[in-house]
Amino acid sequence: MIESSDFRNTRMPLHNGVGYIPVLGFGTLIPDAAETITATRNALEAGFRHFDCAERYRNEREVGEALHAGLAGGGIAREDLFVTTKLWNSNHRPERVEPAFEGSLDRLQLNYLDLYLIHTPFAFQPGDEQDPRDQNGNVLYDNGVTLFETWGALERLVDHGKCRAIGLSDIGLNELLPLYESARIKPAVVQVESHPYLPETDLLEFCKKHGIVLLAFAPLGHGMKPGLLENPIILAIAARVGKTPAQVLLAWAVQRGTALLTTPRSAARARENFNISALPEDALEEIHGIQTRQRLNDVVKTGSPGFIPQGR
Repeated sequence: MIESSDFRNTRMPLHNGVGYIPVLGFGTLIPDAAETITATRNALEAGFRHFDCAERYRNEREVGEALHAGLAGGGIAREDLFVTTKLWNSNHRPERVEPAFEGSLDRLQLNYLDLYLIHTPFAFQPGDEQDPRDQNGNVLYDNGVTLFETWGALERLVDHGKCRAIGLSDIGLNELLPLYESARIKPAVVQVESHPYLPETDLLEFCKKHGIVLLAFAPLGHGMKPGLLENPIILAIAARVGKTPAQVLLAWAVQRGTALLTTPRSAARARENFNISALPEDALEEIHGIQTRQRLNDVVKTGSPGFIPQGR
């Protein structure tokens, strides 16, 4: 559990990496280039210092532009930022990992990364096509590489000093266990969908036991119908404690011991999503008691790309 009542500057130690990760992170999955720049700047101004990117989102260059402007003119030092990006599925072959990493670094205008994640545990046919498919529309997988080999290439990035910590995204506990046991450098972070409808309790307990940060994406259940933001329990707690439903859900995520990612598009939403403080214990228990179970992104079970911007 996080003890501080004000989460805006709360950070968690990376036991298997270097430094600390801010618990409140800004996710950059935004399809439009101009909106990416504006939203990233808004997040910086609201106080966010943790930025989660990905090669697959096709907007690292725009995120880099916004971060560079903040570093240059906003009185923000590089060491104040925590920047993550992810290796896409078509670059799982070990010889492709470092070039993909360097490409992301160049687009982000950075000389090191705080965290590099394997975006999913599924390897696609290697090449420049991010979504390779056969004539029937089926994803073309790469059976010539294992997750362990890809992980070894990430470990070498840490050895070379350009990446401070490594981890995985969209992976279940059963798939994580053998990699954790064999890894020379243990995962520092595991990023998965998690919210009251998908608490991922077993994975969270494993992560806590082994000093891994569980980083929750979709903590507001974006895209769910009916949604978490309309859940009667969440609405009642929000009214009782004088917070918005989003602030209630984000506080619950932090207080149960996870870091989180949210993607506010406007300056007002960025301020709302950053202004997070602790809920009373009875509110936490009410949220823990929600029985609905629903997953928004099925990539962990199917290997199908999820949360992918269209176009561009």
